Amino acid sequence: MEVLARDGLAACTARAVADASPLTKSAIHYYFDDMDEIIDGAMDRHMRGCLVRIGEAADRHERPADRFWAAVEAYLEIFAERPNAALLWFSYWVDVGQKGRLEPIDRMHRAMIDVLRDLLAEIPVDDPPRRAHALFSYLLGTLMQQAVRPLPFADLRPEIATVCRLDSALSL
Repeated sequence: MEVLARDGLAACTARAVADASPLTKSAIHYYFDDMDEIIDGAMDRHMRGCLVRIGEAADRHERPADRFWAAVEAYLEIFAERPNAALLWFSYWVDVGQKGRLEPIDRMHRAMIDVLRDLLAEIPVDDPPRRAHALFSYLLGTLMQQAVRPLPFADLRPEIATVCRLDSALSL
């Protein structure tokens, strides 16, 4: 996780992982099939950490709409605090796609969509699974835009409300 976060996907080699861990390069090759296994595990742990933080943000609120907004804002804050995280995520996405190994990233995306779906269902909105998928797609694009030209959450909130078809009273 440290090597990925610090140096990115391309620099995550057996040598770099060995240098950052108590394992030797030989031990890494002995215990793991390939670097993809290590990278998948690290990215999964990064994603689970994001989900925990998002859940904690939501849990600080009682009202369903407040829970939703806190979770979405926490998601965007995670990437704002770590500008390279979005680039790492998209590099990983391209890498698994080129290798035809889409299951790990699909699983991670589904986990995030499930969280959004559950939060939207609490509000409630029509068709929470579809709205959650649309919101996740919006958020992925927004991450890249935020890396180029960051906007405050207050500017993104009306767009998010539109994507989710939230009642205007809930979105303000």
